[in-house]
Amino acid sequence: MAAEDAAAAPVPPASPFAQVLENIRNLSQRQKLAAGAALAFGIAMIVGVLLWSRQPDYTVLFSNLAEKDGGAVVTSLTQQNIPYKFSENGNAILVPSSQVHDLRLRLAAQGIPKGGLVGFELMETQKLGLSQFHEQINYQRALEGELSRTISSIASVAGARVHLAIPKQTAFLRDEQKPTASVMVSLHTGRALDPSQIAGIVHLIASSVPNLTNDNVSVIDQDGALLTKKPDPLRSSLDATQLKYTHELEEGYIERINSILTPLFGKGNFRAQVSADVDFNQTEQTAETYRPNPSPEQAIRSQQSNESQTRDQGPQG
Repeated sequence: MAAEDAAAAPVPPASPFAQVLENIRNLSQRQKLAAGAALAFGIAMIVGVLLWSRQPDYTVLFSNLAEKDGGAVVTSLTQQNIPYKFSENGNAILVPSSQVHDLRLRLAAQGIPKGGLVGFELMETQKLGLSQFHEQINYQRALEGELSRTISSIASVAGARVHLAIPKQTAFLRDEQKPTASVMVSLHTGRALDPSQIAGIVHLIASSVPNLTNDNVSVIDQDGALLTKKPDPLRSSLDATQLKYTHELEEGYIERINSILTPLFGKGNFRAQVSADVDFNQTEQTAETYRPNPSPEQAIRSQQSNESQTRDQGPQG
């Protein structure tokens, strides 16, 4: 009787870990493989999320660099063991945001990037024994590079190239040629240069080259459009400056008319329109006046006096 009671007593439950092992043993081989693959995938996902959360934020260090400058930047970052990567379009170099400002200062101290242009540092690396022709060419290249860098610092300009045509000096005035300059500017998207900025670029180039006048400087944009258009004296059309002056003159007269008629008729009960016809013709006159001397009817423009005397001593004997 006691034996039957012992057999009928319930078996104490196993531990949860032992129960899990028992369930795994009861699985088929295919089920075990599927469970192992799911467990490995879950572990990989957890590890990936942890690594991604610890990855630093990357920001742009430099963008739109020339190939030579980009290679110099990557070489310097590799030597300093700085992690970097490229943007999706490959036009920018990205570094951890916590180091971007420090890296820019370090690279600037090394002269990187140079902008793909050489300046007066070219004159510091000249070798001895260069001919005068090579020295002149190097000086012209350095001057072009410095002017290009200066123009590129304008907010609307993404890049600039300057080409100087400096003729060789000659002792004959009849064969003397004046220097000329051409400037190509690449503007940022949606940006444009106003007339004052174009005039400033022209004046900058003309002031940097001896005997170069503003009329001999041409500026074009990346689309090939000439920005330094000169007014045609044979045409009656006005240039941008004259049109702006005419418009301001018309607006001034309209404002004055409105201020006079508004108290009399009320606002909105009349309309004033002014069309100004401004004469921009320029006349140059030259006058040459001679003071009458000695009488009002006479005027001496030039006077020449010649006196000669011969003394004859006669025969002697």
